[in-house]
This record gives sequence, C-alpha cells and structure tokens, in this order.
Amino acid sequence: MPPGAPPRRRTLRAVLFAAALVLLLVAGGFLWFVRQVAVSEVSPSGNTDGIVVLTGAALRINDALELLAAGRGQRLLITGVNPSTRSREISRLMPEHGRWFTCCVDLDHFATNTIGNAVETRRWVEARRFKSLIVVTSNFHMPRAMAELAHQLPDVRLVPFPVVSDRVKVESWWNSPSTARLLFWEYLKYIVARARMPIERSFG
Repeated sequence: MPPGAPPRRRTLRAVLFAAALVLLLVAGGFLWFVRQVAVSEVSPSGNTDGIVVLTGAALRINDALELLAAGRGQRLLITGVNPSTRSREISRLMPEHGRWFTCCVDLDHFATNTIGNAVETRRWVEARRFKSLIVVTSNFHMPRAMAELAHQLPDVRLVPFPVVSDRVKVESWWNSPSTARLLFWEYLKYIVARARMPIERSFG
C-alpha cells in the first residue's frame, strides 16, 4: 500500500481484507464440517451401557430400538418426546419392538432442543451410573449432538450412530439448495455451541 494513500482508502482496503478473510474461514470451516457428516450408516462394533436417541425423525427411533433389540445397550432413552406422547403410542407405531417398551425404554418429555437433550441424557446416565452410550441422531445433527453430550458427560464414552436419510444427500450437497441450507445452518449452530462451551466451563 503506498505510504501516501488517503486514510479512507486504507481503511476500506483493511475492511475488505478482513471481510475476505472471514469469508474464507467460514467457507473452510463449512467444508470441514461437511466432511465430518457421515454418508452411510455403520453399526457399532461393540456394546455400551445405554443408548440415547434424540427425537426428530421416526427413522431415528426405529434404528435405536433395533440397537436395543440387538443387545447393544441395556436401556434406551428417547429424549425430547412431546409431553403428550406416551410409550404405548410409540410402541403401537412399531409393534415389532413393542415388548421393549415394557422393560427397557425411558422417555424424556422435558428437552426441547439439543442442549436440553444433553442435560436430560446426563441426568439419565448419572442415575444409572452408565459409563458408555450409543448416540443415535441424524447424520447432519451428529457433530453438534456429540459436542453437547461430551460437554455434559466428559467421562462417558460416546459412540455415534448417525442415521442417514435418502432426503439429505450429503455426498452431493452442492446439487441441492435445501441440503446446502440445512448443512450450513447446522454448521452455524455447531460453531455457536462450540463457542458457548468454554464460557460455560469458565463460569460453571
């Protein structure tokens, strides 16, 4: 930059440079985030003490019940259930797994978001003294869910089981504006969550 450049021009260049740098960091972070999102479902190789599924799509609950039926965990927590929904209503929708609701499934009616899911899961895990947990949620939601759960349960081994939907083609997100928006919005929420956690630890 010439030493005699007007101050206004120097300020404008500095602002443009800072804006370009921020955009580059955001774009790079987004691409990194997308690479963390699983594009296929892989069953856990071992068993855990418990299983938690974060509600949102029926596929999640069905997959979590299949893991329970396969003996991957002792109990299943379904967190974020509508307060008016009862176990028998869910079991009627999945009759092949109905028997598990009478012995091994717990419902959480308090959580209304991912932070609440993590808090209620911590209470459930601590009450049962579990040391390991399979986490079931959508693949694009998994990075934030794992971060929130690890924040609440730093001493518990967390095993992700990402549920992949045919409607969200992560491997070709650039071809779908709706998928790109979904992933970018989830990325922003992930960044906000990561930025919030050190503050909570400092003041907690």
